[in-house]
Amino acid sequence: MSETHNKAIGVETIGMTMRFGAFIALDDVSIRVPAGSFHALLGENGAGKSTLVKCMMGFYHPTSGEILVDGRQVAIASPRDASALGLGMVYQHFTLVPSLTGAENLVISREKVPGVIDWRKERTALAQFMERMPFKLPLDVKVAELAAGEKQKLEIIKQLYLGRNFLVLDEPTSVLTPGEAQEVLGLVRGMTKAGDLTVLMISHKFHEVTAFADDITVLRKGRLTGTGKVSDLTHKAMAAMMIGDQPIAALDSRAAPKPDAEIVLKVKALKAPDRTGLKSIDIADLGVRSGEIVGIAGISGNGQKEFLEVLAGQRPRNNGEVMVRGAAYAATRAEARALNVRLIPEEPLKNACAPRMTVAENIAFRTFDVDGSGKPVSWISAGAIKAFSARLVEQFKVKTASLSSPIASLSGGNVQRAVLARELTGEVDLLIVSNPCFGLDFSAVAEIRARIMKARNAGAAVLLMSEDLDELLELSDRILVMSDGALVYETPIAQASVQTIGEHMAGHH
Repeated sequence: MSETHNKAIGVETIGMTMRFGAFIALDDVSIRVPAGSFHALLGENGAGKSTLVKCMMGFYHPTSGEILVDGRQVAIASPRDASALGLGMVYQHFTLVPSLTGAENLVISREKVPGVIDWRKERTALAQFMERMPFKLPLDVKVAELAAGEKQKLEIIKQLYLGRNFLVLDEPTSVLTPGEAQEVLGLVRGMTKAGDLTVLMISHKFHEVTAFADDITVLRKGRLTGTGKVSDLTHKAMAAMMIGDQPIAALDSRAAPKPDAEIVLKVKALKAPDRTGLKSIDIADLGVRSGEIVGIAGISGNGQKEFLEVLAGQRPRNNGEVMVRGAAYAATRAEARALNVRLIPEEPLKNACAPRMTVAENIAFRTFDVDGSGKPVSWISAGAIKAFSARLVEQFKVKTASLSSPIASLSGGNVQRAVLARELTGEVDLLIVSNPCFGLDFSAVAEIRARIMKARNAGAAVLLMSEDLDELLELSDRILVMSDGALVYETPIAQASVQTIGEHMAGHH
């Protein structure tokens, strides 16, 4: 590793265009990220953000356009060329080897690693390097034992250790608690201010962008729709650049919950094995009343998925009880129908659809074999399925080429709308929802949240599990935190503090 002290470099793209066949993923995009600045790249899913940075990093060869590094035109034919110029990238998902220590990960990440590593020399060099870093991290601990925030810091340190002085951060805080996110971005921000680093951060969280970035660039459908100084822009102005002038659904105002409303869902002393089989989830006591949204916060991998699977009848439980309106509930189709329980799992295409069946069939799964009054029918009418689905497709604004297209051919937002149409039509007494807006664009997110709030106001009991704390704060009446398979903290929304919730999510009590 070179001993020279890194200096930030500026990067600019001119007329960047990328075509995949007939599809134009990027259309003449020019952005300028001056040396030592912290620049945010905003845009919805599919806006072209990843395509742009992959062109900059040499993963894609743009159809046309050029890249300047510190004002000089450069050819970046591969990620190795990008590295040689000092350009690095930190991905959404971790790339470290879990069974090795931080120090081992750093040393083996170099381009030239000696056949026999002189660890005494390496440790001295690493200690000197870490002295110059604002990050404090234990490098002698196996990566598997580090918390998410520490892993994210190590990913950034790895890039700096390799001599990169322009970093692309791809949604860097999606796996961090609010406290960890503040700390990591604050440290990186300090390095840009000192002139040691330039950062281009892909994000969709306005509060992060406002707190840390100097400038923003916004892409929409592959085109540049706005740039500006963060200090001159409101969140509303940024949102308008991201989504254009399409209307955004507003949440209904929250009808006051009735303190004596019926407890619709009751979970007691529930134990079930987790994915690894090594631990179990343990829900001591949870009640959700009619007309309230109970949010469950937690970092991914703390048992929320398993809890949802138990409630959905997809995972056996070792003991404990799940009651819906006083009746034992095992999530059979007959019970779900009799008790009006509806489910919106995460990744709906995988978990709530038969991908190769048609849009109409998927929407009709709950009703195709009963008549209007809920009695079983002797024969199944394709015409009735089509008519029912056509009505719902219109009502829920599902964009599809035809009702007989396979549901897998729809975009993510439209698959989610189709599932909502099926689950929210008719009487709903209990609605169980998990990460409903993951990976969806702005207008779809607003619409889906508005639908959940409508169900609550109509008297449904709603259990909402989400890794998006902003979503929980916007929708919930109460928030519970799930950590290590158990519910460890509860707060009414009026007293909710992001800091306290974050600490419980991280397991610091």
